[in-house]
Amino acid sequence: MVESLLKKRKHRANRFKTKKTAFNYLVSLVYQSTNQSMSRSVKAAVIGAGVAGLCAARELRREGHRVVVFEKADRIGGLWYYDPRVESDPLGIDPNRETVHSSLYLSLRTNLPRQMMSFLDYPFAKRETGDPRAFPSHEEVLRFLDKFADDFGLIELVRFNSEVVRVERVEEKENEWSVEWRTRGSDSVSREVFDAVVVCTGNQSEPQLTAVAGIEKWPGYQIHSHNYRVPEPFKDQIVVIIGYGPSGYEISRGIATEAKQVHIATKIPNVRVTQLENHKNIWLHMMIEHVCEDGKVVFQDGSFVYADTILYCTGYNYRYPFLETNGIVTVEENRVGPLFKHVFPPRLAPWLSFIGVAYKDIGFPLRDLQSKWVARVLSGKVLLPNEEEMAASTEEHYRQMEENGVPKRFTHALYPNGNEYHNWILGQIGLPPQEWRWNLLAELIKSSLIAMNEGYRDEWDEDYWDSVIKESSQPLVNEDEAKRDF
Repeated sequence: MVESLLKKRKHRANRFKTKKTAFNYLVSLVYQSTNQSMSRSVKAAVIGAGVAGLCAARELRREGHRVVVFEKADRIGGLWYYDPRVESDPLGIDPNRETVHSSLYLSLRTNLPRQMMSFLDYPFAKRETGDPRAFPSHEEVLRFLDKFADDFGLIELVRFNSEVVRVERVEEKENEWSVEWRTRGSDSVSREVFDAVVVCTGNQSEPQLTAVAGIEKWPGYQIHSHNYRVPEPFKDQIVVIIGYGPSGYEISRGIATEAKQVHIATKIPNVRVTQLENHKNIWLHMMIEHVCEDGKVVFQDGSFVYADTILYCTGYNYRYPFLETNGIVTVEENRVGPLFKHVFPPRLAPWLSFIGVAYKDIGFPLRDLQSKWVARVLSGKVLLPNEEEMAASTEEHYRQMEENGVPKRFTHALYPNGNEYHNWILGQIGLPPQEWRWNLLAELIKSSLIAMNEGYRDEWDEDYWDSVIKESSQPLVNEDEAKRDF
């Protein structure tokens, strides 16, 4: 059996860049083939039915596990379901506020092409009645996720309107976990025991704010981007946006269609007060120095404006209020840890895992890849290192960050080492690298960030990249092939 498997797949190893990588790939195939008869089936709880939860549910089921997905909302999609509601506290810091999970705003369009948002074995294909653009709208992404769930029968696994309120080990037994949840409209709490728990709750629902000197007495309106939906409420206002990442970039352009002026406070080194090209009412500044009682916002270079609104595009905090591990897993300065490869807590592996904690990466394939790894580890087809080795590896990652002066809050940022991370997990589960994704990403960064080309989405050469992918060693399969393999 092993010999036939190697003969059938040995040609794949020749496509790796190094002999070491090829050797590891072949070893993983041998291990998997010899452990097919040893595979186990566990009862697994998946918390969340967004991208990560759907990927986890599919892969767990594919490996023969018994799966229950808990979803607080009444549909799948997580972040990609547009909810026009906003929270009662626009800054998202009041613990008693009415919370809204999604951070999606109405005009959002993907900043990655659909090829990059395809799963490893399921393409983000165009629909006859859908958005045909390479960088489609959020509505098109949600339709893609709906079809993915339908094609693999995932809806039947989901308990909707079920908010998980507590997860903990049963009397310190390593593979028995108690999950408690509350159904919407009911005050009673239900409980069920599982062998494993996979946390897929996302990391874009708990706003993070940056400190601003004098903000306690500043009289204007403050809002976090989590609660931004449409630009009309900012008509004729002077708006200051803190942060110039993807959200700050996109929202500034949207608000500028209605606002009188938009001023962006950024950490870009040595930036000067600059009016953006092709935008008569958007300016770039250094970060805010302080704000005043009379509404003045003073920037670090001494320039100032009298603003009506400060909008924070300052990211999010990781938060797992339902999870009780007796201090084994903690969140400190946005480091969830310790997590081996951003997924498994060494002391609780493999029975507790996290999908989608890592960021600054190619999000959809990453969640798909992590899910494949977790499912196969739980089935026994892929072995983890022992607890001591996983802990040592994680500590080494922390040590290297400290030596390089990387703040703790960037623990889970994969860029610029995402390719290495992906290839490591691909090797664990017996799949070759998908180098085309990283070549495509490099071109995307060149077109959008380095060239500062705001029209990159509509100028993207989709046909060229389709041909590159088709000719690669690991091309995308079509939907029928993906369903057949399932």
